[in-house]
Amino acid sequence: MKYLAGTALALLLTLPAHAAVIDVGVNPTSATGTFNAAPGSGAFADQVTFQLVGGPLFITIANATNVFPNATDFITNWQASVYQQVGAIGGGDDILLFGPQAASPCLLTPDCQQVGGSALLNPGNYYAEFTGTGGGTSGYGGNISTFAVPGPALGAGLPGLLALGGLLAWRRGKNRKSATA
Repeated sequence: MKYLAGTALALLLTLPAHAAVIDVGVNPTSATGTFNAAPGSGAFADQVTFQLVGGPLFITIANATNVFPNATDFITNWQASVYQQVGAIGGGDDILLFGPQAASPCLLTPDCQQVGGSALLNPGNYYAEFTGTGGGTSGYGGNISTFAVPGPALGAGLPGLLALGGLLAWRRGKNRKSATA
């Protein structure tokens, strides 16, 4: 029994103090994909879930920012990863697509750090995972925006142009033969 209690306590100490799942919905845009989290102090692992429907592809842009007016609100070891969700979040079967990407200082804003990236994704279920250790009353906010990439039109592109050119040449040759006969 003491062994089980000790194991349970060790497991509790290794779990993040804060873990939030934030859903920004289906095909989030800059207007609907906004999220924020307040992990406070201690370790955290937050997931921002989203679903892509339609497609065939989506350009997805995700970013998050931590502004820390007090040095104690700085998030240490802050990083982001993007996963394709296969089963339950964090169940071990999700597919890592991007990251982990470490946060970097904001370019023009003092006392600020940011993390983000972009990817071309297929329809499916995804989540951005943000991990780190918050200090004091730390928090962050961000946005996930997706844009559908239209599929190729039938006959578009170089193969379509070659086919059209071949059809026109065939038609021109056929018209010449009928005019000389």
